[in-house]
Amino acid sequence: MVDLHDPLPLASGQVLRNRLMKSALSEGLGDMSQGPDHRLVELYRRWGTGGFGLVVTGNVMVDRSHLGEPGNVVIEDDRHLDGLSRWAKSTKDGGGLIWMQVNHPGRQANPLATASQPVAPSAIKMNVPGWQAPRELTDDEIENIIDRYATTASIADAAGFDGVQIHGAHGYLVAQFLSPRTNQRTDRWGGDPERRMRFVLEVVRRTRAAVSPGFSVAIKLNSADFQRGGFTEEESRAVIAALASEEIDLIEISGGTYESPAMEGRPLVTSASTQAREAYFLEYARTAREAAADVPLAVTGGFRTGTAMSEAVQSRDCDVVGLGRPTTVNPESADRLLTARQNTLTVPDASLPMPAWLARTGRAKSFLSALELQWHNTQLHRLGAGTDPDPTVGPWITALRLLKNNGVDAFRRRRSS
Repeated sequence: MVDLHDPLPLASGQVLRNRLMKSALSEGLGDMSQGPDHRLVELYRRWGTGGFGLVVTGNVMVDRSHLGEPGNVVIEDDRHLDGLSRWAKSTKDGGGLIWMQVNHPGRQANPLATASQPVAPSAIKMNVPGWQAPRELTDDEIENIIDRYATTASIADAAGFDGVQIHGAHGYLVAQFLSPRTNQRTDRWGGDPERRMRFVLEVVRRTRAAVSPGFSVAIKLNSADFQRGGFTEEESRAVIAALASEEIDLIEISGGTYESPAMEGRPLVTSASTQAREAYFLEYARTAREAAADVPLAVTGGFRTGTAMSEAVQSRDCDVVGLGRPTTVNPESADRLLTARQNTLTVPDASLPMPAWLARTGRAKSFLSALELQWHNTQLHRLGAGTDPDPTVGPWITALRLLKNNGVDAFRRRRSS
């Protein structure tokens, strides 16, 4: 029977030393030149010694004209190669693997981080106040962006990272191409499901061609975007089946978009047994197993006990368990779980008390979601500064920091990686 301690061999030839993954969290710790700050090196040193088989970075952008948020690291060339090498080494010295998550935000480019007009498969504006309408990408621009993913991956390879994870979830550009709600093109990049998945397949193929044979190429994919007329679970399984025929090493299951942020702490499954095992996307992962064939599946979201994680792996609902927010207050989460020093991972509640009628409004939900992210971001920055997390940081202090950093933008949708 498979156990959390068991190694996992990948198609690239790499081997995860165990089944626990530190999933991507957006750090916002790029320096003024959009390179890796020294705090990233320290933060990932802590995670590197935390016992994880795999550590995945927060999203690294492939185009400095289009950023997901302030503080993103951008890789367009090798100007930051030395800093990237220190970043990779800080994690690998702990014994695990590190993959770089690579991303283009598309229409979800943060207005606080970039002055450029957002771009997207189709010129469809987000249903979020204050965000600029995107313009439709030309065929040549699409080809250029695909090449950018490959370039970023090749530099990550040269810097000593063990792999890349292409961000194909949460409403970013890859997900925008996959969804009929955001991709209404009628050329070779849109129309039917097969043409809508052309973009992601080309990104995977060119990325694989640009890196060394032992370098891993993985993807984070939505189970669905949970919007009417959007990307469905059936379409997601079809994409997984297509990806399984490519040289892909791991598929991580997630879901949602800026407009419907399923990954931000809202359990969406209805099965009582699945909820008892805590993970948001396990039920879908089980149905995707056949489509994935021999490609390992990772599930992130909601896991809080070692018991639930073990059951998920033993039942083969997933091959890898991803941990995100618990690692901001306990960077040694994997080691503690694997050595049975701890079975339950606690994540403090950073929400503000408010009347139920107010908490149900869209603006309040956006603010509370941003507040939670700000709280965890504060913990990341403490780790990067060489200090320990402080779980006692209260919601009011967090709210003041959020408003100071974002102003009215605090009431817009934000998210983790």
